[in-house]
Parts: sequence; structure tokens; C-alpha cells
Amino acid sequence: MVEKENSFLIFSTADWDAPYWTNKQHTATHLARMGFRVLYVESLGLRAPTLNRTDLKRIGVRLKKAFSPLKQRAQNVLVFSPLVIPFKHHWKITRTINERILTWQLNRFIKQLGFKNTIVWTYHPFIMELLDRVAHDKLVYHCVDDLTAVPGIDKIAFDKEEAALLMRCDAVFTTSETLRAHCATKNSNAHYFPNVADITHFGKAREAGDIPSDLSCIPSPRIGYVGELSDYKIDFSLILSIAKKKPEWHWVFIGDERAGQESILVRELRECPNVHFLGHRSYKVLPDYLRGFSVATLPTLLNTYTRAMFPMKYFEYLAAGLPIVSTPLAFTEQHQAGMVVAATAVYFSKAIQQQIDRGRLTDFEAEDGIKDNTWDARLTKMLRILDRL
Repeated sequence: MVEKENSFLIFSTADWDAPYWTNKQHTATHLARMGFRVLYVESLGLRAPTLNRTDLKRIGVRLKKAFSPLKQRAQNVLVFSPLVIPFKHHWKITRTINERILTWQLNRFIKQLGFKNTIVWTYHPFIMELLDRVAHDKLVYHCVDDLTAVPGIDKIAFDKEEAALLMRCDAVFTTSETLRAHCATKNSNAHYFPNVADITHFGKAREAGDIPSDLSCIPSPRIGYVGELSDYKIDFSLILSIAKKKPEWHWVFIGDERAGQESILVRELRECPNVHFLGHRSYKVLPDYLRGFSVATLPTLLNTYTRAMFPMKYFEYLAAGLPIVSTPLAFTEQHQAGMVVAATAVYFSKAIQQQIDRGRLTDFEAEDGIKDNTWDARLTKMLRILDRL
């Protein structure tokens, strides 16, 4: 049984204080709120760093954090920043050095913290060398993205390690049916659980309140997007085409560009008078910004990476009461509440107009669309699967 005596050792692909929280931080936080103790291990560096300013800054921050004690970032959550060689994972010498450093540190922390019946919950496969040396009760692979499609990832090394991990896992959880089918070829105990949202937090956007001044000064209708502005995930060409043809619509982007990105299309969008880049805004204030949107969008490029995506923003937008327009990702075949799907700029534009005309969702529509797609409900289902093992 998964009981409060169990502790969780989470191997993440994201640092705890990354500007855009994903499955990893939310899962750790909600497990902790359920009463479990969590040791959150920050990213080991899945892609090789370059010499650009962003990567060099991240290396400097990691060096500083690596020589600091464990940080308590939330109740029952401790965060560990490992110092490892972040490239050439397929080299034996790299794996050996990293494994020895990590094994020593993790075993020391586990003993120091008094962790018992530890459940290893990983978001990447580069932990195989650790599993025989770090005591654990169960092993879970939470596959939330096709990481081999991310620029800079060593696909050969990743595929090899993932195959070994899948064959060893007690349970596998995925955020799309595509990922579940992929994982099920190596592990029959693979389960599909879509992304979910913090309903209480984003539901604040349906309450009466102020709209931030940097948004309220932008004319309506406001067509919004929240998240990292990655050129391999967002169809900027589609947006640019619509923005030029519909100057009365104002596009609002909340988020920064992907590190190291140099997109010509984004530069051209910045020159459009009806396109507004507000930059990153904290998670805490996002409901205030969503309160001021007319329509929320998921203008996702259709490619190898996005084919397996289930955007967390879908349920966040729904919780905020926003009508949504999305490109035809696989998840839209099963989830359509509050959403119109369109593949081309012409039809995407028509869909936006349709959603503007229909207006914001009622409380009933928002809550009916969300149903039990909350963090606590999803984690409870996952833990029940572990109970049955």
C-alpha cells in the first residue's frame, strides 16, 4: 500500500524555480499536500549546454546551488540541485562519474531524512545506473513529453535508456494516448492520464476583480496565450497571418521566448501594432490576466514533439472560463469542452470569431468541462494503481 510512511524521490527535467511550472513541480507539491515527504531532484541536464549566455548563466547558478544545503521550498518538499556532467550521457565514463556522485549524495540525504519505503518517480530515463544503489520500494516513470523531439536531446542515448527503464518500472503514467502506446511496447502496466489543472487557482479568473494595468490598456477583443514561446511548439506563422488580416484583434502573449531562440517570425510579430508581448508573469497573478482575455488559444505547431502533447493550459483556460481555439492536436479528439478546433489560418480566424461571439463560459460549462481533472483526483488514481501492485 502507498501510505504516509512512503517517501517520494522525484527525478525532474525542470528546476524547481523554473519560470513555467509543469507536471513535475505540481506533482511534488500535491503529493506533499497529501502528507508524503518529497525529495525533488532538479534536472540532470538532458541536452548538452552551449556557450550562449543563457546556458552559461544556468551553469553558474547550478554550481552555486550544488554547494548549498537542501532547500525546503514547500511543506514536505526538499529540493536537491545535483552537480553532474550534463552531456554525453551515452559515454560510460560520464555515466560512471555521475552515478557515483549522485549515489553518494542521495543515499546520504535519504539516511539523513529518514526516508523509508521510497518510491522513485522519474520524468526521464537517465537514472538507470542509480537504481541498484539507491534503496527504493517502487519505480514509476511519468512520461509527459516526447523528449527525443526536443532540440539538443541525444535521441540514441535517450531511447536506449528509456527502453531499459520501461522494462524495469512497476508502473508507467503518460499524458497522452500516443505516449501510452509507445511505452506499452515495453511495459504492459502503462496508463494514460491527461494533464490537469489547479482548478481553485485558475477559477479565480471567473470571479469579479481587477485586470492588470498592462493588459487593461490593450483594446478588446484580446486573443491570449500563456506559456513559453517556443518556435518548435507554437505556430507563429499562423498567428502572424491572422494578426495582419485582423488588425482589430489584439494578440497578447504572456511568457518569454525559449532560451537561445532567434525566431524571425517572433521578431516580425513584435513589429505588429496589434501584437503585445508582456513577458513572464508569476503563476500567482495569471488568473488576473486570464480574466482580461476574450479568447484563449493553443496555436500549436503539428510536429513530432507536439503530436504527443496534452497542453496543461487546456484545463487552466477552462477553469478560467475562457473559450478556446486550438490546432488539431491528438488530445482534441477526446476533449472538446469549450473549444473549437481549426487547422489553417483561415479556419482558425473563423473559430476565434465564433468564440468571441459566444463569450466567456458559464460556471456550469467550465466546471462540467473540467470534471475530475484536478491534481488531487489524478494523483489519487495513480496511487491506487501503485496500491494494486
